[in-house]
Amino acid sequence: MATQPATQGTVQPCRYKVGKTLGAGSYSVVKECVHIDTGRYYAAKVINKRLMAGREHMVRNEIAVLKKVSMGHQNILTLVDYFETMNNLYLVTDLALGGELFDRICRKGSYYESDAADLIRATLSAVAYLHDHGIVHRDLKPENLLFRTPEDNADLLIADFGLSRIMDEEQFHVLTTTCGTPGYMAPEIFKKTGHGKPVDVWAVGVITYFLLCGYTPFDRDSDLEEMQAILNADYSFTPVDYWRGVSDQAKEFIRRCLTVDPVKRMSAHEALQHPFVAGFLASDDKGQNLLPTVKKNFN
Repeated sequence: MATQPATQGTVQPCRYKVGKTLGAGSYSVVKECVHIDTGRYYAAKVINKRLMAGREHMVRNEIAVLKKVSMGHQNILTLVDYFETMNNLYLVTDLALGGELFDRICRKGSYYESDAADLIRATLSAVAYLHDHGIVHRDLKPENLLFRTPEDNADLLIADFGLSRIMDEEQFHVLTTTCGTPGYMAPEIFKKTGHGKPVDVWAVGVITYFLLCGYTPFDRDSDLEEMQAILNADYSFTPVDYWRGVSDQAKEFIRRCLTVDPVKRMSAHEALQHPFVAGFLASDDKGQNLLPTVKKNFN
């Protein structure tokens, strides 16, 4: 049965039994929970009000974003419920039992460029949906891409909308706050000249690079060097041995995503039409098994 999206935060905490911890952040913890009446399992993001003092707007924004897109796309995590107690705020969402993206890849017996293309297609489809609804995610990275179930054909889900923003199309470059995970942040975020939907496509480019070799394109010895590399799009497809099994189409896709000028960068819809993403829909050519290289570099 499909999960029902949240309408209003009226359910009391006693309706859920909280279980094991799934993850933790600076001001919140994610726990497995079960609805006492239905027996259904969910994930509960428990946000400490004291630690969030002065930043409550971030939670309200996350709720607004999730309410707007819940149940609208199969690759976006659904908000089921939200409520608060004296000490905590609770966001109840789908429970993604399939784990994080890269953990899933490392457990596979083989992994091909076509597999990476499938993952990027699902991600871009969700990103395009978000953008069509005026939402910028702003924190796309492998850790925020989860699988709904352990099955091989499980849906990939975009999660963690804590840094997302709803924006009007007429105000395309209005966001100026520095946000996200540095290695996946677009140049315009560092420049603080204003940013919008193109930052998500840049992040998809970084994720694609990562999925094809096991490391990120702008990894440097210091944060300053990493930022300079991002500002100049200073990356390469090296060592050559690591990229020997990757197609020119995939590399060209990455270049189109990692374009410094956001105006010249592909949109999410344009990226979905790129041969790297669209071409594998009708192709049986798996190419070289990338798993040994990817696992070696990741570990």
